Order: sequence, then structure tokens, then C-alpha cells
Amino acid sequence: MTVSTIVFLILGLILLIGGAEYLVRGASRLAGAAGVSSLVVGLTVVAFGTSSPELAVSVVSAYKGQADLAMGNVVGSNIFNILVILGLSALIIPLVVAQQLVRFDVPVMIGVSILMFLLGLDGTISRWDGLLLFGGVLAYTVFLIRQSRREGSAAVKAEYEVEFGHAKQPAAWLKNIGLLLVGLAGLVLGSKWLVDSAVAIARAFEVSELIIGLTIVAAGTSMPEVATSVVAALRGERDIAVGNAVGSNIFNILCVIGFSSIVAPSGIAVSSEALRFDIPVMIGVAVACLPVFFSGYLITRLNGVIFLGFYAAYLIHLIFTATRHEALGDYQVALFHYVLPLTALTLFFVTWRGFKIKSAA
Repeated sequence: MTVSTIVFLILGLILLIGGAEYLVRGASRLAGAAGVSSLVVGLTVVAFGTSSPELAVSVVSAYKGQADLAMGNVVGSNIFNILVILGLSALIIPLVVAQQLVRFDVPVMIGVSILMFLLGLDGTISRWDGLLLFGGVLAYTVFLIRQSRREGSAAVKAEYEVEFGHAKQPAAWLKNIGLLLVGLAGLVLGSKWLVDSAVAIARAFEVSELIIGLTIVAAGTSMPEVATSVVAALRGERDIAVGNAVGSNIFNILCVIGFSSIVAPSGIAVSSEALRFDIPVMIGVAVACLPVFFSGYLITRLNGVIFLGFYAAYLIHLIFTATRHEALGDYQVALFHYVLPLTALTLFFVTWRGFKIKSAA
């Protein structure tokens, strides 16, 4: 590990933060000008753009036969996106959740997560499986854009003109497209430097590819989502902050895994370890979003703390597993027999209370 590795790590972080600022600014203005809501932009343009590092890393890894790295990158990123990104964003400002997310997009996220698990039960996500997944992302994107333009085009454009000026000025369009492209370029380059440096550091400590994918690479390639959602929360673009995390998870499964399995020589192998623990955790995190989001359609600061606490617990489990720590058995007993059942009970109570309040109103 050299000094240049640390330098590129820092430069990568700087590029990610700057790129996120430009991306959110350009995307939100283009959304208003085109009559597309900021929620849909968060679920599509911003989510897909910030997931481009996951796409690049997973495609290259799959093509080179590093299936554990490709799969770990996506699964780890999806867990990270919900627990860390929404957790951090909610700590900054409580996030109002659009009803569309609860009624449509979160169920889609849960559905595609379960679909990926089922497709991987035979130990491989084949090219035909990949074509099915990739077709899903095309259908999902077309549906969102058409629905948004049908339901709120005039209102969104009027709001845009009040805040930014006339929507049809060519110079404004060019400027916003430029901001979007510069932001995406900064995110992709910054994440590459960050991931390359992080992997070099991790391998210096002889950590397995699956663990690297689930932690260092997943966190590194999710830094654009972190930066974008945090910047969006600070700027008051709450729909982009929440939609970015949910949309990125959908994109990661349908597009990243789908396209990676298409270009991989023999599809993507799914390890028994990932099927036994990591993918079920990813599904569990997705399912947990529904009751949290239903609770007044708000992600509170307390929810944010809980999300971050669960990610810390997940990381501890990964570290104990990787190092074969003697405390792993006791930790698993505490996690699976006490923490998770209590959490499930709490989520059930929160959901029941939310429905009761809505019924009374």
C-alpha cells in the first residue's frame, strides 16, 4: 500500500461529492423543464447514473470470472443503499415518502430482490435470466416516465418556471445537460479511484473477494448514491434523496446483474454463502422499508439511527465470519434469536399503528 493509494482515495471522495452536487442540480432542473417529477428523476436518471459504478465494476468482474466480486458488489450495495444512505439522509432531515414509493416502487424492489434469489437457487444466474432481468428495467423505466408525464406535466413545468425561469430557453437546457454530464463524469471517475484504492488496501490485508465485494467495493460504488442523496436532502430535494436509494436498488438487480450475466462467459455464479445469508438480508432490508415508510409516510431521525445500527450489526457479522472469530456463534444467536424477532415485532407494531392513525383520520 503506497501513498498514491491514499491520495487517490481522497481525490475520489472529492470528485464524488462535487459530481453529486452537479448531478442533483442538473437533473432536478431538467425534470421540471420536461414535465417529469423529481421523484421519477430520482428513481431513474439519478438512480441509474449513480449506479453506473456498480455496473462498471460488476460487468468487468463478471467478464473476468470474478463472480463473487460482481454478486457481492450488488448485494452489498443494495443493503448499503437502504440502511446507510437513507439512514444518513434521515439524520440530516426527516424524509417525506411519496405514496407512489410505498404503493409501487418499494414492492417492485422487494419483488425483484426475491426474483434474483429464486433465479440464483440453481447456483447460477444464466444469460437467459439476465435477459429477463434486463427486460424488466426497460419496462420499469418506460412505465415511470409515461406515468409521470401523464399525471403532472403541467404542474411540474409551472413550478419549474417559477423557480428557474422559462423552461424552453435553449441555453438553460444546454446548461442543465452540461451539469448532468459533468456530474456523472465526476461520479464515475471518483468512484473508480475510490474503489481501486479501497480494493488495494483490502487485499493488503488478505480479505476474500466476496467480503471485499460486500463491504469495500459495495460501499465505494455506493458513494455516489451517498453523496447524491445527502446533497439532495440538504437542498430539500427529498423525493430525489429517497427515490435515488430505491431506484438504485431496482437498477442494481435488473440492469447491473442482468447485463453482467449476459456478458459473462457462463453467467454469474451465485455462492451458497450468498444464498444462505447475504441475499436474504438484502430481501429483509427491502421488506422492512414498507412498514417504516407506511408510518406516516415519513422516515424519521429515529428510523435513520435504527437503519445505521443494523448496518453496523451486519458489518460486525461479516467481520466475524471473515476472521472466524470465536464470538461468531454467540453473536449469531443474539442476532437471529433476539434482535431480528424484536425488530420484526416492532415493525409490525409501527405498521399497525400507522394504519390505525390513518383509519381514525
